[in-house]
Amino acid sequence: MKKNNLLEQNFISLVKQYERVIYNVCTFYMSETSPLEDLYQEIVLNLWKVFPNFRNESQTSTWIYRITLNTCISDLCRNAKLRRNVPLSFSEHIVFEQDAQSSEIQELYSLIYKLNKIERSIILLWLEEKSYQEIADVTGFSVANVATRLKRTKEKLKNMSNQ
Repeated sequence: MKKNNLLEQNFISLVKQYERVIYNVCTFYMSETSPLEDLYQEIVLNLWKVFPNFRNESQTSTWIYRITLNTCISDLCRNAKLRRNVPLSFSEHIVFEQDAQSSEIQELYSLIYKLNKIERSIILLWLEEKSYQEIADVTGFSVANVATRLKRTKEKLKNMSNQ
């Protein structure tokens, strides 16, 4: 009984520690068919399912990002036929504190929201100041592929902002 209690306490602590990360990723993958709360709950459930098997062979943050992104991307693919565009105003109220963010940052996040799922994943991790190696660990791409994709995604964002 004590072992299960300790496992549960450790899990709750871990989720609380990475709550912001999970919500940030969910924000970029939510939709009318998969609201933020549903995605968050599904991620926590998936984390709980695999938590007893986590062997600390990678950084905890890498493990959290991988489960979070994979859950969001799986949900995106599973509901692809049902998806409709989500109005940007729907996502902005969660991402931004009204008076705290500049319009440039709001514009950047609005543009990121328009990227495809892979580009979104890579740029999100980069914005969280993850190294190329950490991004590679989370996405499964090589470091060189991450560098190439990140460069192309930055260029795409720049071009989108100039339109």
